[in-house]
Amino acid sequence: MFTQSDAEFDRQHIWHPYTSMQDPLPCYPVVAAQGYLLQLADGRELVDGMSSWWAAIHGYNHPRLNQALQQQMTQMSHVMFGGFTHPSAVALCRKLVEMTPAALECVFLADSGSVSVEVSMKMALQYWLGRGETRQKFLTLKRGYHGDTFAAMSVCDPDNSMHSLWRGYLPEHVFAAAPECGFDDEWNAHDFDDFARLIKQHHQQLAAVILEPVVQGAGGMRFYHPRYLQRVREYCDRYGVLLIADEIATGFGRTGKLFACQHAGIEPDILCVGKALTGGTMTLAAALTTREVADTISRSPAGCFMHGPTFMGNPLACAVAVESLRMLQEGAWTAQVASIEHQLREQLLPLQAASQVKSVRVLGAIGVVETHQPVNMAALQQFFVSQGVWIRPFGRLIYLMPPYIIAPAALEKLIQAIGVALEHPSHFTS
Repeated sequence: MFTQSDAEFDRQHIWHPYTSMQDPLPCYPVVAAQGYLLQLADGRELVDGMSSWWAAIHGYNHPRLNQALQQQMTQMSHVMFGGFTHPSAVALCRKLVEMTPAALECVFLADSGSVSVEVSMKMALQYWLGRGETRQKFLTLKRGYHGDTFAAMSVCDPDNSMHSLWRGYLPEHVFAAAPECGFDDEWNAHDFDDFARLIKQHHQQLAAVILEPVVQGAGGMRFYHPRYLQRVREYCDRYGVLLIADEIATGFGRTGKLFACQHAGIEPDILCVGKALTGGTMTLAAALTTREVADTISRSPAGCFMHGPTFMGNPLACAVAVESLRMLQEGAWTAQVASIEHQLREQLLPLQAASQVKSVRVLGAIGVVETHQPVNMAALQQFFVSQGVWIRPFGRLIYLMPPYIIAPAALEKLIQAIGVALEHPSHFTS
């Protein structure tokens, strides 16, 4: 039960993501979720187009994930990971080693995606200390996004309003021009010129290159050419620089491959995963690296990797992640994502003709409508709820990342709602 008193307390006292406490965006109370449907306190149901920020790939309240959680609860909910291990953590790390590129043998479990990025960057810095060098710079891409903690913010787009506020507090890194050659475009070799110039110029100071493979997510929902990623790997090898792949948003099937790096046929030196790792049930992430990187870190002056979260390896999160990965290994996701992509191409791409639309793009279970003008978040969100759908736009982007299990009719409802929304000028700022 969610009362008017609860709503008022929420408005007065609870800070939601990217929201003002003085003039907060409206919040819609969810009291239950099943499959791809969210139930509001007033009884309305919304078709979820966001997978709860891209995590709930199997849908909500999945019986297998629930059972894994309940079974683990009867044994223990948590135990410290310093000096202890437990079966669920071992089973999860076995699966991660099995499913990721062969060279990635060593797994560090973290609390969230942003923390796994922090961990990966610390790994790269400590790796070079283990080699007797001090390298403190990272090369990354403009229009990228890696999280909201401080090291993660330092490799996000430096001009994005989300993080420009912190300029001067954050370490300054090296930013290459964002790729312009789209995923389905003919490859243009000049697209790589700026990256090639910068890695050649700075490689002796670089601890690593960090990027989102193929899909730049919250920084703009941009899909770039796999050849660019191949060239990054070639140049990292040429200049002896580590490559960190941030697959927090793209991992576990979202782009049509289990990992987005597979579109380019490359393997990173460090891989970050999160979001869908537990099927959206609990917070958990991981950073995986090679034996060579792990051994070199272990030879650094500290003699160990200097990181250890309190809830590292939480048994509940590990247990549900194991079951989520089992479900992925069974393979139903491949047909599900292919079906979503096909439907998005048939029904979302025609919205390109709308006057408000700059471009429409589709890759795997991701559909993006980029508009000429920024959206009026509150007005557009209210409209979508009135249409029985949950779509969370931002900036100039209205996008879909639905659960893989979504029914075609439900996906069509999401697409139709976007189409109608584009007809109303009040949904956009001038």
